[in-house]
Amino acid sequence: MSSSTPPTAAPAAPRPTTPRATAPGTPGRSDVVIVGAGIIGLAHAFEALRNGLSVTVVDRDRQPVGASVRNFGHCCISAQDGELLALAQRSRPGWLRAAAAAGIWAEEAGTLVVARSATEAAVLEELHAERGGDAVRLRTAAETAAALGRAPGADGDLVGGAVLPADLRVNPREAAPGLARWVAGQPQGRILWGTAVTGVETGTVHTTRGPVHGDRILVCVGHDLDYLFPDVAEDHGIERCRLTMARAEAPAAFRTDSAVLTATSMLRYDAFTARPSAAELKAEVLGHSAELLEIGANVMFTRLPDGTLLVGDSHHYDATTPPFIDERTFELLTAAVAGVLGVPRLRILERWQGVYASSPRGPLLVRDLAPGVRAVSVTSGIGMTLSFGLAAATFDGTLAATA
Repeated sequence: MSSSTPPTAAPAAPRPTTPRATAPGTPGRSDVVIVGAGIIGLAHAFEALRNGLSVTVVDRDRQPVGASVRNFGHCCISAQDGELLALAQRSRPGWLRAAAAAGIWAEEAGTLVVARSATEAAVLEELHAERGGDAVRLRTAAETAAALGRAPGADGDLVGGAVLPADLRVNPREAAPGLARWVAGQPQGRILWGTAVTGVETGTVHTTRGPVHGDRILVCVGHDLDYLFPDVAEDHGIERCRLTMARAEAPAAFRTDSAVLTATSMLRYDAFTARPSAAELKAEVLGHSAELLEIGANVMFTRLPDGTLLVGDSHHYDATTPPFIDERTFELLTAAVAGVLGVPRLRILERWQGVYASSPRGPLLVRDLAPGVRAVSVTSGIGMTLSFGLAAATFDGTLAATA
């Protein structure tokens, strides 16, 4: 898909269109009932319908408002490692199929990783050496500056960079709502909005509008698993990760649809942390940006189709998410993004809290709760990345339950 040109003036905030509601109380039994209309639940609904199954999705809200619409819209495939890399690579064609079917913007724009020191460049060179030039394409300082929209010669603080071409970009404010509209519009698909789930057992999801029956039930509620199955959530150590994020006006020359990652990003993704120079990089970043590490920063940004930038983010972990945004955290993040872009400051248009499920016990929870009932949660910040890979593995039987 072609890129759009950023406007000269900051546009109004893009607002997702409310997906078409399906009237609750429709009789009949579905092959699959999915609790949760976030991207994990909707990806499973899409794959179920592709496999000829009937689907009912149940969600307490009236449109997606959780983790799936509050993130960067970055399908961060190449930054994964091991089994997660294989799952992410499987997710990529699923995203492209869903985008084509539902009319979702999905750009094969890759990721630009910026190197501002020799150590940062060394990590990228090591990843390039392991995976090859097709998967990790090294860039000079001048090429990296040009991709960031900097003026010619304004690359003095850059050492180089790398492009990860396999990564995808979606608009998080439209992807889940658009997919929900597609699911609800299929002859065998329905979504029951504004319908809270009060209990789940084999064959039945109990809701505030009455029972919903299905041969197979998938509970895809992310960090809210503790509302339905607190013992399971506690056993897996699920917490809520709170993110500080914002939408900003982009510099006039910035036009790339690639996600942009930095040194702090390299400290958070397995593909980089597994490299020999990763320990040296952590010590280096601690030396010059200790405050960023204290707030769990992943300094990165992505461009929406309207030309504005999603910027962030910090990470704070707790069982319950406080509603307050610390101004110092916000200032640190936006100043760091401005530095990468080579501008004095950013003009902020919106700010908000992101949220996702996190666990020190691993990035996935796949738990069989009863015969025919399974919980599937991504307990890391890669739900958008893994969503369609998880769904495909669920329906071909290769997604194994964890203990």
